[in-house]
Amino acid sequence: MTDAPRYARAMWTLFEPIHAISYFSPECRAAFEAAGLRGFWRGYFAGRVAPLGAVGPAPVIALFNGFAPDMVRRALPAVWSLAEPAAVIDARATGAAVTLRRLAPDAGVVEHAASSLEDVVERLDLPGRPLGAANADLARRDDPYERLWQATATLREHRGDGHVAALVAFGLDGLPILVLRGALDIGRDYLQPARGWTDEQWDAAAAELTDAGLLDRTGAVTDAARARIADVERATDQAAAGAWAPAATAEIIPIAKALSPIARACAAELPERTPIGVFRPWDVDADPEAASVQA
Repeated sequence: MTDAPRYARAMWTLFEPIHAISYFSPECRAAFEAAGLRGFWRGYFAGRVAPLGAVGPAPVIALFNGFAPDMVRRALPAVWSLAEPAAVIDARATGAAVTLRRLAPDAGVVEHAASSLEDVVERLDLPGRPLGAANADLARRDDPYERLWQATATLREHRGDGHVAALVAFGLDGLPILVLRGALDIGRDYLQPARGWTDEQWDAAAAELTDAGLLDRTGAVTDAARARIADVERATDQAAAGAWAPAATAEIIPIAKALSPIARACAAELPERTPIGVFRPWDVDADPEAASVQA
């Protein structure tokens, strides 16, 4: 990889766990409940969708990619009868800020990290990135902890939009990538219920992947599947590289150093297993060229 895609992946390992606390921390759950959204999935779907407005299930099935359509339809549009999108945006920001204050008490470091990431957000290429663009369009908040979380959310959703496009391009969008990840590292026992698919749907997708040579007869991931997943990850990194291409290493390293302790604290806060996989935040001091950061 050229420098920009490699650094795009390295920085993702730092901003993704900061963003992800909004799904799992008790403070964030409490903020969603105070807004009227009881239950994990109401907060999850409303929290991610809110920048787009009170949309129904169809766009979310497409944009979120891996969720079973019936699972999305159980949450949307019903959540909008419980909380307006503006209230949900406030809830996710304030809940994340409370969590980050506990995990990263140095407000000066947070202010620096937020300002630095906001500069990166200003450089994002937004065509074809609906979730990234909707988050980038939100009004900048005053609180530095809220600003930091929002910047990481924007970068995360921008990268996620590119990742979904790469999955589509390589024929792994929707359920197939989940079946492969379930066999490869995360585990079907966790991933299938987390994304709402039935046994029949999962088994049918696994049979198709076997016929395509991406799973073997024992259900293990084949070398061909590993190669295709690697292609998806390279395309994802390339699609996310634009914001980092103008930034010299001298600019990236200070941002990474400011984010690193916050990212490590947030990663430690997350459950042992998540649908995103295991976070290994980039150790910028030990590896300033991000040579060890791999898909």
